[in-house]
This record gives sequence, structure tokens and C-alpha cells, in this order.
Amino acid sequence: MSTGPSEHGAPSGLREVFAARLREALHTGGERRGGVSPTRRAYREAACLLARFDPRELRLPDEKHATGRAVLELVDDCTTLGMQDQAGWALKAEVREEALGGLAGPEAARRLLAANIGQLPAEPGPERFALAQLFGTPLAIDRLTAGELADALQAVLWLSRVPGVTGLPDTGRLQRALERARLLEPLERLVRRPFQGRAAELAELRAYVALPGPAAPPGPPAAPPGGGPGPVPAMVIHGPGGMGKSTLLAKFLLDSVHDPAGGIPFAYIDFERPTLSVHEPITLIAEAARQLGIQYPAHRAELDALAGECQQVARSQREGQERVTQLHELATTRAVLGRSYSQQFQSAATDRETGLVRRVGEVLKRAVAEQKSRPDEPDPPFVVALDTFEEAQYRGSPALGRMVSVYIAFQSAYPRLRFVVSGRAPVEHPAKTVDSLDIELGELDPQAAVGLLASCGVDDPEVARELAARVGGHPLSLKLAARAATLAGLAGEPTGELIRSLPERRREVFRRVDQLLVQGILYDRILSHIADEDVRRLARPGLVLRVITPEIIRDVLAGPCGLDVPGPERARELFAELSRLDMVEPAAPDAVRYRGDVRAIMLRLPGGDRTAVMREVERRAVAYYAARDGLEARAEEIYHRLRLDENPRSVEARWLPGVERFLAGAGQEMSPRAAGLLTARLGGGAPDHVAAGADQEDWERIAAQEAEDLLAQGFATAALERIGRRRPWTPCSPLHALYAEALSRVGRRGEARRAVADALVPAGRAGCGERRLELLLLSARLAQEDGDPVHADRALRAAEDVAVGLGQDLEAMGALLARARLTADEGRAEPATGRQLAERLKKLPDDVLSEQPVLVRAVASQIYAQAPGALEHAVEVVGLPSDDETLDALGAAMRRATRRQPALLGKVMEILDEAAGPSRPEPGAAPTSIAGILRLARDRGTLDALARRLLAVPDRSGEIVAGVAAAMGVGSGARTTSGAHVRATPAPEERHARERRDDR
Repeated sequence: MSTGPSEHGAPSGLREVFAARLREALHTGGERRGGVSPTRRAYREAACLLARFDPRELRLPDEKHATGRAVLELVDDCTTLGMQDQAGWALKAEVREEALGGLAGPEAARRLLAANIGQLPAEPGPERFALAQLFGTPLAIDRLTAGELADALQAVLWLSRVPGVTGLPDTGRLQRALERARLLEPLERLVRRPFQGRAAELAELRAYVALPGPAAPPGPPAAPPGGGPGPVPAMVIHGPGGMGKSTLLAKFLLDSVHDPAGGIPFAYIDFERPTLSVHEPITLIAEAARQLGIQYPAHRAELDALAGECQQVARSQREGQERVTQLHELATTRAVLGRSYSQQFQSAATDRETGLVRRVGEVLKRAVAEQKSRPDEPDPPFVVALDTFEEAQYRGSPALGRMVSVYIAFQSAYPRLRFVVSGRAPVEHPAKTVDSLDIELGELDPQAAVGLLASCGVDDPEVARELAARVGGHPLSLKLAARAATLAGLAGEPTGELIRSLPERRREVFRRVDQLLVQGILYDRILSHIADEDVRRLARPGLVLRVITPEIIRDVLAGPCGLDVPGPERARELFAELSRLDMVEPAAPDAVRYRGDVRAIMLRLPGGDRTAVMREVERRAVAYYAARDGLEARAEEIYHRLRLDENPRSVEARWLPGVERFLAGAGQEMSPRAAGLLTARLGGGAPDHVAAGADQEDWERIAAQEAEDLLAQGFATAALERIGRRRPWTPCSPLHALYAEALSRVGRRGEARRAVADALVPAGRAGCGERRLELLLLSARLAQEDGDPVHADRALRAAEDVAVGLGQDLEAMGALLARARLTADEGRAEPATGRQLAERLKKLPDDVLSEQPVLVRAVASQIYAQAPGALEHAVEVVGLPSDDETLDALGAAMRRATRRQPALLGKVMEILDEAAGPSRPEPGAAPTSIAGILRLARDRGTLDALARRLLAVPDRSGEIVAGVAAAMGVGSGARTTSGAHVRATPAPEERHARERRDDR
């Protein structure tokens, strides 16, 4: 029986089974006793400079052939790498360290690597760098890629453990070079092929950041003169999809960074990365700080600390955003609490972000100053490049508004900051103080078009010129033409036939039509080279599907395409052939999809005689997915119904919560009417053509979202203009309440109250219960602000009756909470209202309460003095919020209580210590302030347990209980028993001062 791994390699599980059986047979009882044998040590040393190896082929220097003994000797010393059919072994870290330290010297290391030269992979790896170092070949660090630098660093770290090895590169320098290379890697991927054309655009970008280089083309200046008033505007690169916006951005940055005259600091922010969010500008600041830390190592610690602080703020902001979302879900909290907190949240977020970005700018200013050769040398430009920014570019976008504030604040701290944005054409936004500059990408010039064709494999210059003359300068069209020409050449077809099949170029007005026609012809030519005729018949109709599986081929595609697929076996054969096409990519196990760039082109093309086939495919897709369970299936059903242009109202009836994530971005593949429904349901801005084509109901929801966003940013006048564009509104429209809200905020309160009164009657007649609730709560709030408590009370009682009539317990609780707060504000608290709230809180099931944590917390914080068990119940069911405001409120109460009653200090510190946990950081790093320990408790997930224990502390002053109530009600307008509002989050400086006082 063979003792080595199988011919296909040994997966980890089988290797462990094999090791266990081997130990049992050898009676070793696990690790072998009596130390390491000489043979085992020799094999360890043979493997210690190999990243992975085949134990059957591992040789000692004095062995002419591999004996396979390494399998037995190293079974306890290794881990398994790779998949089953490509498995290899690698020494465990501690074993490798010991073996490296035990080598006799550099010569022994050379002999071991030479003996196992056959184990080295064909591509570069740490072993080859180790060999080069052992033979005295110096590393050309500046010319290595990120992958090569990682291998070189690993080799140097290994060799540094070998006795007697000298002359190794500095690991710190290698690490810094590796980090910088990884910083540039995403940009280098974008310009992997030779860059073609765009000389004028590159010159314009250089002029914008005031870099040396070829002069910009004649025309207006790219930016205001330096030193002029106001901020220098951002530069936006825009154009149709596939024009090369990201590639141009990457080329400009790489040229600027590698400029022989001296590189510039930069930050490349790609919002397609999962750690970055276009809706969270704080993540941009964190990433910019991280990248600057790599470029300025002397300030790395300070910048990394700022990046870490940004991540903490991001966590707190996500909690606040979730609070905004919850307060807007209920009609009875939306008008009273939701909109006021939304504005507070946006204002606080902007303050935190601008404060942090100024601090980053100040560090950059100091770092740049230290590298100047003379004090009067000007600062270099700092370019922040934002890629894939389209999602935030719509009128009223809070992310865009906050990004404008971040840009202005950053530029005030570092005046030579420049933003370059790849996205849509600039959009208007009330927060913008100056108009953005822009570069619109058009087609490549003829010379660049020929160059792109050549880089894509069209070797004959004459063919490239003729193709460019017919195809034009659209990069995606040129790539399709190159692919079609390559396939024609492989099939022995004359390229002249391909060229003659393309229409001649016409005047500019027809260019877009010509592009669509050219792309359709080129795509058909590519499809014509698919060898299997059945697969060829599937390929074009299959484009309408977002995912293809063998089952979908059989049940959805085959019939309309005229194919007989009798069973699963033939379906799998067709699927296998389709999967080999270079225009498809894996989507999941046994599932593929067409590449996004291919679908983006082809779904815009007229189908001609294939339109009927493709529509039949979509109808079958609807039936296929409608018969299946799950959110993904429902999302695909909705997608294809909308593609068939079914009535949005009937499609909406099929909507399920949770399908949204499967439909993001799908609106680009639909008619404006269908895209209107998706935008209304998913949120975000709608292009003008989508808004114009949307049904009235969907348009109202799109406008309502934009108006909510504008109001949250304090732009009430802009909100009024937005929602007034398309009237009359439907009786159940959300715009009625928003119109009144905007009127109130611009000081037209009388009109606002009349607008609410006028909307209430039609809403009641139309049976719009939720809308009536929102209007009644708004009516009560406006009346209270006008000094009319009688009308306010009447409206709130009516709202409670409506909610009860609708069977909406949480809505009724929201109305009752508003009434309790109204009477408290008037100084005439009604105990009966508090008792009713306590009764509702007690009777509602926990699973119902857990749907609205913010409301439950607000109620508990309102009634805790009348209902002693309310806080404990709320902590148990929904827990405390976990943002910084909560910790500040809780910490402040604990400080006040222990100052008034020093005897409580021991008990409070015991509770804090238990919440912080036994595995505290090393001495000196452990937080000693109350605020620091509370943050540690939050991170450990013990904050709720801490709150429960605090509620049991015998505090005669009531400060601790009031503090838990205040923390519970953060963000909901909660009041302490004294009637004072919970304070907003203090500035970082104030918080740090408090913590220093705690330490004292």
C-alpha cells in the first residue's frame, strides 16, 4: 500500500485522517516523543525555504532521487495548501523558524534550494528571490511589482533567520515599497494595455492641478487662478459608459506620481471597494488618511490614528442612519421625530467629517513642509481621485452635499487640494458654492483608434485604419471590432468582408445610431464564430437573462430558440459550451452570466427579427421564477416583468421586502416607466428622462425622497421647488406632508397648517390611513409651534384613534408618545398618558417591539419614572443604542452620581471592570476613563449587561437611572426626569477633556 498522497493531491481532511492513522500505527500518541530525529530535522531544513512543496518529491542534498520519506517525517510539521487537485504542503510557522535558525549557513541554504529546484513554481516566488540573494544578486526594488515585492520581503525575512547571511535589503524599506506598490496596483491594472490618445484631456487635467507638462489646448482656463477667492472647484470626468473615464483617471495619476520632476501626494478612492461607501464620506477621509500614511511614513502613526478615529465615527454614523430610517418607517414618528432628527444627523455628520478632514489636511501640511528643500517652496498639489461616484450624483443627495463640505474644509486646511471625479456630468446641488469644471470624453481620434485596435491584436495597419474609419473612436466598439477581426482571421475569412459589413460613418447627429448599429453588427459577427450551432442560437436571446443555468436553458431558453432539449444531460452539455464563451463569466456554482459590459451594449440594441424571441424568453423567465420560492427568484421575476413593461402597479404587488439588493442598478436596462418604479422603491436620484417617464405615483415617491434629503440638509426652498414640478398630487401622496413641512421651515406656517388641513379630507376619503396619521401628527406639531395646544391635543387623540382603528399598535404607541411629550412640554404632564404608554409597552409581544427599537427606547426613556420596569424591559428587548452619544450620556450620569455619592464609586467601577472583561489590553494601554471603558464594553458586546447592573445600583440621587434613560432615548428627542433634552454628542475636544478629568 502506498504511503504517499494520491496522484491528485491530498485535501486537508484526508491528510489529517492519514496522519491520525499513521500516528496510531506508530504508537506515537500524537507528536513524536524524544525530540526531533536527525532525518526529520534534515527534511525540515530541506523544506524551510519553500513556500509550498510536494512531500513525495522533497529531496535532501545528498539524495539523487526523491524517496518519499518526507511524507512520513513531516506529517506533523505541515499544513495543507490549495484545493484537492492542487494540494501542497507547507511547514508550520514555528517549525520553519526553528529549521531556518538551525541551518549551517548560506552555503547550506544554497544547497538545499538547488536540490529542490524542481519544486519551484514557474512564476516568481520567494524561493527564486532567496536564491538570487544567496548568489549575491542585488534586488532592484524600484522595478518590482507588488506581488514580486511581497515575495522578496518573504525571502528576506526567511534568510534573516539563517546564521551567517549578510547583505540583505532593509525589511522596512521593502515593506514601504510593497505598501506603495499596492497603492498603485489598482491604477496599473486599469492601464495594463498601452494607453491610447486623450492628450488634450491629460493636458487639461495637468493644468487643473497646475503640474508641468504640455500646454492645455486653447480655451477658457481649467481652474480659477491660484490665490483667488473661494474654493477651487472639483473637476468631473464624464461620458458614456465604456469611454475610458477610469482609465484616463488612472493614467493621469500614474503620470503625476512618477513625474521625474517630483511626484505628488494623492489618494485614489474607488467606491466599488467594499470598505468604501459613497454614502459615507467619512470612509473617504479614512482611506485618504491611510494612503497618505503610506506616502509619508514619518507621519504614519498619526494618520493611521486618524483613520481609526474615522472608522469609529463611521460606526456611530451607521447607528444614527439606522435611527433615521426607523423614525421614518412609522407615520406617527416621521413628522414629529423623524425629520427633525434627520436634520440633526446630517448636521452632526457634516461637523464630524469636516473636523476630521481638517486634521488630516493639517498633518499633510506638516508632512509636506518637512520634505521641502527651502521654506518658500510651494506646496505640491494633493489630488483626491474619486472613481465610480455616479451613485451619489443626483439632485439633493446628502452624500454629495456632505462631500462638498468635506472638499471645502479639506481645501481650507490644504489649499492645493484638487478633487478629480469620474462619474456623471455635474449636477446642481444647493450645497455647491461654485460650479464644477468638467471634461466630457468623446470618441478617440483616428490615430488613437488605430493604436487601440493594434493593442487588441489587429496587426495589419491597413486593416486597423479601415476598421477605425468604419467603427469610429468608441473604445468598446473598437474592442468588439478587434475581437471580430481576430476571430475572422482564425477562421480564414477575409477581413474585407467584415469591413464591408459595417456602415460608413455619417454626420454627428447620426453618430449614436451608427454606434448602436455597428456594435450590433460586430456582436453578430462574433456570435457567428461559435462552433456549436445550438449554442449560437442560444447566445443572443440569452442576453436578456441575468443568470443562466442548465435548468434555465431547458425551461426558459430552449423553446423560444427552437431547440429540443429533452433532458438534463443535453441541458448540461449546452451549458458547458456556453460557459466557455469569453463573453460570459461565473455567477455561482453551475451558473453563468454575460459580462456586464456586453449586456450594457447589447440590451440597448434593437432586436430586429429576434425581438419576438427575446420577449418570449422573458415571458418564460417570469413563469419560471414565479413558480419558485426565495427573494432572488422573486427579484428576477420582478426584473423580467418590468423589462416586459408590465404595469408598475401590478408588478409592485409582487414586491417582497429584501428583493432590493438583487435589483440595484437594474433600472439602466429598462424603460423609463419601469426604471421609475425601481427608483421609487430603491431610493436614489432619477435622471430627467426616468422622472419624466415614471407613473405619477412613482414620480411622487421619487420627488418625496429628494425632498426629504433636501430638508435633512436644511434646503427647504429647494425642496419646495422640487415637489412643485408635477401637480396635482394623488390623495395618498407623501408630498402633501412634505409641502407643509417645507412651508413651515421657510416661515410660512399659516400656509403650512392650511395645506395640512386641505390634504386631510382627501386622504380620509381615499382610505389612506398611514397618510392621515402623518398629517395629523404634523398638524399637532405645527399647532404646538403656533402656541395652540388645544388643536394639537385634538389632532393627537384623533391620530391615536385612527391607528387603533387600523390595528397598528406601534403607530398608536407613537401617537400616544407624541401626546405625552406635548403635555410635558406644556408643563401639565398627564399621569394617565404615561400609564397608557406603560401598559402598551408591557402588553405588546417582544417580537413586535423589536421591529421598532427606536420607538421602544423613546417610550421607555419617557415613562421610566412612572413605570420602574420600563427601562429593564427595553434593555432586555431592544438594548441600548451603541453610538458615541449613548456612551456620553451614560458616562456623564455615572460621573455625576459618583461625585454626589462617593460611596457608589466602588460599585460602579466593579460593574465597569466586569463589562470590560478579563482579557483587558496590556498595562498602560488599558482605558482608565469611564468613557474609555464604556467603549471597550461596547466593542465586547457587554453594554446592555452593564446597563442592567447599573439599574440595580442603590443610587438615592437617581442620576444613574436618569442616565440610563437618557442613553436609551438618544436621538429620539428624549428628556430626563428634569425635563432637559439629552445633549447632542460633544465635540472630540470636549470629550477628550472629560476623559482627562475622569483620569484625575
